[in-house]
Amino acid sequence: MALIGTRDVKLAFGGPLLLEEASFSMDKGERVCLVGRNGTGKSTLLRLLAGTCQPDEGEVIRAKGITIATLDQEVPGDLEGVAREVALPDSAPLHPEDLPRVAARVESLLALLGLNGDAPFATLSGGLKRRVLLARALAAEADVLLLDEPTNHLDMATIEQLEGVIKGYRGGLLFITHDRMFLERIATRILELDRGRLTDWPGDYRLYQQRKEAALDSEAVTNALFDKRLAQEETWIRQGIKARRTRNEGRVRALERMRGERRARRELEGRVRLRAELAEKSGKLVAVAEEVGYQYDGVPYIRNFSTVVQRGDKIGIIGPNGCGKTTLLNLLLGRLAPQAGSIRLGTNLEVAYFDQLRAGLDEEKTVADNVANGREMVSVGGQTRHIIGYLQDFLFPPARARSPVKILSGGERNRLLLAKLFLNPANILVMDEPTNDLDTDTLDLLEELLADYAGTLLLVSHDRAFLNNVVTSCLVFEGEPGEIREYAGGYDDWLQQRPPPPVVAAPAVVRKAAPKPPPPAPKKATGLSYKERRELEGLPARIESLEAEQGVLHAAMAEATYYRNSPERLTADQARLTALESELGAAYARWEALEGMDP
Repeated sequence: MALIGTRDVKLAFGGPLLLEEASFSMDKGERVCLVGRNGTGKSTLLRLLAGTCQPDEGEVIRAKGITIATLDQEVPGDLEGVAREVALPDSAPLHPEDLPRVAARVESLLALLGLNGDAPFATLSGGLKRRVLLARALAAEADVLLLDEPTNHLDMATIEQLEGVIKGYRGGLLFITHDRMFLERIATRILELDRGRLTDWPGDYRLYQQRKEAALDSEAVTNALFDKRLAQEETWIRQGIKARRTRNEGRVRALERMRGERRARRELEGRVRLRAELAEKSGKLVAVAEEVGYQYDGVPYIRNFSTVVQRGDKIGIIGPNGCGKTTLLNLLLGRLAPQAGSIRLGTNLEVAYFDQLRAGLDEEKTVADNVANGREMVSVGGQTRHIIGYLQDFLFPPARARSPVKILSGGERNRLLLAKLFLNPANILVMDEPTNDLDTDTLDLLEELLADYAGTLLLVSHDRAFLNNVVTSCLVFEGEPGEIREYAGGYDDWLQQRPPPPVVAAPAVVRKAAPKPPPPAPKKATGLSYKERRELEGLPARIESLEAEQGVLHAAMAEATYYRNSPERLTADQARLTALESELGAAYARWEALEGMDP
């Protein structure tokens, strides 16, 4: 018997049907990936199955007594407590004898996802909050798992560990993801949502791609033949007198039916049209780094790093979260001065920066104003275009283009950032996690654009397939802290070239010496003073303020015209950015120290 599914479900929110007579079912042990364009209703279908919204017509089917655990894209605003408390599953009451086992599983998942179980949930960033909620969903050991973009904000090592956890899961899994390698390794079946209709595609993702392409070709031929026949019938009816004289009423009724079918047809949504505005060529040498070092509070983030970046290089930057990838970008762009060694920048550098934090978007402004700054016309490829027409290239219809950014989905925000980025002429593209929330069609087009891009690309990404298809070399944070190694090729090439992990030899057997008395135990911390507690309470707000100022500086530096400012302004901004990063490092270290003193 199926664990969960739908039967003839219809659902709309004032526009075209998101779900039109949608039916499917999922059995125990299946791992089903739900694919489809951004905005087609994938997350809505997951909410229907979870019971947080209801269909207009039809039925959601759930086996009797099953438990369901979910991971939504949005973080609920009513969760309180530290991370391990929030991560405890609440899908069903726990028996007292199960608590130790579940608590141990929670701790294991928090460690896997790089989380501190004692951290207050309210103080975490949005990405870390989603990690806590992912741990809660996995810890529940529910009959059905519904995961919406589970790999967002995870680094490569964590994604690979997550794959192992999910492959060992024995219930039914329905998930949405933009990570194609994760999809290929996990999914046993593909479910597609396209123009309101659910289609089942048995087999893996590669087989789905082949069959989907053939189905679209067949659909195009069928539609063309239908339209040709409809045009012939319209010509016949327009003859008027002949149609009435022959009294062929059956043919007239057939024409009316054909008109109805044509009106009801939902055309395949257009594809994003991407074009990068290329500035004049930079110098052949973009950046030369020699024995560069950078550290925060004595912790090395970059150590003895040397490289040469030449015009046309496409470089991927790989490493775990928090290792220093953004610091490396800022050093290579001259935004941050090295504390050791030197960096020499080339000539005529025009930088366009894609920021994963989306700091360059104003939530209250419209989509159009964010791109055109209030102008109606923009210059694209040497031609003047209306901003509404330009945004349609990125699948923003006129009504959406005039809507505020705050109502956009994650995928729409990333498309908007691409629209803004590619409007500015540049010969260096810096892209920090550009693939989050983008559908696979847009990812394919972005890959094609970057592969053909004549300028220089610096790419930070945890998307392994994207790295394989775009970059020509990789800078990888591995080995000792602050050590960066350079490899030719993409992600798979790095895996083949990297040194094997060191083999730990078995310890030699030695005769034990007589036991010595243990050293005296250290005195237990007596807790925080009143002043220290006030300082601890104020640190999250201070860190947030510093990060906000840092985001404003990054957004300003991402503008193509920024480097036309006076040298004094550039030097002052770079000095302030360096100071902000030092202050942030010190604030985080102080926060950790004070929390450790609090019994």
